[in-house]
Amino acid sequence: MRQGSSLSVEDPNDIMLSPNGIFSAGFYAVGENAYALAVWFSQADVQNATAVWMANREQPVNGRGSKLSLLQNGNLALSDADESHVWSTNTVSLSSSLRLSLHNTGNLVLSETKGGGVVLWQSFDFPTDTLLPQQVFTRHAKLVSSRSDSNSSSGFYSFFFDNDNILRLLYDGPEVSGLYWPDPWLLTWNAKRSTYNNTRLAVMDTLGNFSSSDDFTFTTSDYGAVMQRRFTLDHDGNLRVYSRRRGGDKWSITWQAKARPCNIHGICGPNSFCSYNQNSSVKCSCLPGYKWKDDRDWSYGCQPEFSTSCTGNHSRFLRISNVELYGYDYGIMQNYTLRQCLELCLQLCNCGGVQYTYVYDTGTYTCYPKLQLRNAKFSYSEVKQATRGFREEIGRGAGGFVYKGVLLDQRVAAVKRLKDANQGEEEFLAEVSSIGRLNHMNLIEMWGYCAEGKHRLLVYEYMEHGSLAQNIESNALDWSKRFDIALGTARGLAYLHEECLEWILHCDVKPQNILLDSNYHPKVADFGLSKLRNRNDTSTYSSFSRIRGTRGYMAPEWVFNLPITSKVDVYSYGIVVLEMITGKSVAKDVVISDDKGVEKRNLNLVAWLKEKQKMGSGWVNEILDPTVEGVYEEGKMEALGKVALQCVEEEKDKRPTMSQVVEILQKSSHQNDNQ
Repeated sequence: MRQGSSLSVEDPNDIMLSPNGIFSAGFYAVGENAYALAVWFSQADVQNATAVWMANREQPVNGRGSKLSLLQNGNLALSDADESHVWSTNTVSLSSSLRLSLHNTGNLVLSETKGGGVVLWQSFDFPTDTLLPQQVFTRHAKLVSSRSDSNSSSGFYSFFFDNDNILRLLYDGPEVSGLYWPDPWLLTWNAKRSTYNNTRLAVMDTLGNFSSSDDFTFTTSDYGAVMQRRFTLDHDGNLRVYSRRRGGDKWSITWQAKARPCNIHGICGPNSFCSYNQNSSVKCSCLPGYKWKDDRDWSYGCQPEFSTSCTGNHSRFLRISNVELYGYDYGIMQNYTLRQCLELCLQLCNCGGVQYTYVYDTGTYTCYPKLQLRNAKFSYSEVKQATRGFREEIGRGAGGFVYKGVLLDQRVAAVKRLKDANQGEEEFLAEVSSIGRLNHMNLIEMWGYCAEGKHRLLVYEYMEHGSLAQNIESNALDWSKRFDIALGTARGLAYLHEECLEWILHCDVKPQNILLDSNYHPKVADFGLSKLRNRNDTSTYSSFSRIRGTRGYMAPEWVFNLPITSKVDVYSYGIVVLEMITGKSVAKDVVISDDKGVEKRNLNLVAWLKEKQKMGSGWVNEILDPTVEGVYEEGKMEALGKVALQCVEEEKDKRPTMSQVVEILQKSSHQNDNQ
């Protein structure tokens, strides 16, 4: 095809052939009156020919009036029936001797025929779902599966070199995403891969040998034979090599990445299970009590045919043997009886079922209540890629650092990375165990975690406005926001203490651990020092191996070795609120002066506030942070200051519970709103 010429979709003879006749290029039917510019294996029955490359898989053109033109300026352009631009090579050349040709390898090449035959563009640089022998796969390329056998548009699976120079397979579905090959729980060297390269190249030769710069290699089962071959990422997420002797023969699978396709993420969608037919093909079925969302597309999974409200003991369980549900564990409950496991699930409104497994190493059973019936993990390489190599630090503490990242499904995340996997193991397990059980609008949501080798990472939702500490320091909060933050934080803590299945003591409530979303709604975070209390435990306190918390926010019980109850969080909350309304730090003394301005003595924040409270009417006006601009409702601020001082009483029994704090603040808010 030369400059100034074109191929028409309406002319069946407008097809380019490779010199050996193995490949064809032109307009390829992808649907009713829908065509794509493609390269395919030549076959008498073009309708059933196997395409290996497409230019416009996402935007097919009309069966009338569409054409491919090699323009005089060197650009190869595809236009639709209305002459609108659909696709082009975006090339420019001053040469008058350009040619588009289809090589024996299946490579569609735009080049200059004079001056050394400079290549301006080639289809091998822009693969779709297939690699051909001798086609070099690079760091800039990606294979993306088709949506289905009958839909050639982009699907949910991709094959690429990651930032660690490793070839990966990724499922990026409608709701979740996850790496699944190599197995994400394997360390790089255990997967027989090497990150020590900077070439990122892979290629399959004509005899059936595949080799990659990350040390991944394989040979096909028919290695050495002269065959037509293709390396394809199929719509079911599996990588396969297909071989055949000539165009009329059927393709045979001579290698595949996943010997057990049911382990491929997302292959059957949520609330379904995967099984094998006699010919080893995959079959997807809905779990009992569920039905297909779309019986033509398994990837959307199944939906319940029953009410999903929290029905408690009205629910019943159906036993399904030889089935494993991956990920989304509410927790890992070791040495549980089956009855205990089921009772735990019944008490959780968002529990969809349980995995109950015998552990041979310990000789006990482990219970895995499932918040979702699907599979997805984070691998270290996936988290590293999401954070661009842990580049943007957004917070730090004694236990580790927090980084901003963007997951493969485009969710913005906050990634907490522990400094030392060994020293921080207790905190890591506490946080995973605690926060995985929580579901409240004023508690941070954890999306996943990574426990790979020495790496310990937690992946959270990202909070746009950072911590309460940062906002107090920058004076970004008016009085209305401060009151709402105090109320929201109280609600979150009340849920921890009194509403969730296993009551949780946070043990480190402070402004740095209260995060604010895009609307300044607070969410309590950082459960690394938390302590679980069984709901049926009648003791007044749990045992603690060490003091927990941050100096200045810790209740006296810690210092004097008194019983530890939920009132330690109440005390910490009170200190946080006092800092919010005064703008003063608990870590610094407050200077008290006489009427002439002469400094008399120093008091800590609580003692200073109690002296101010003795003034009686109008005392709140004396303590509010003078740097905060805007009006405030004196009644609400007085109620906030009063309840905060009650929270920091020396004797724990004089402190209110968090639910009582919520009640007081809500009542104050309603009274002032009605005035």
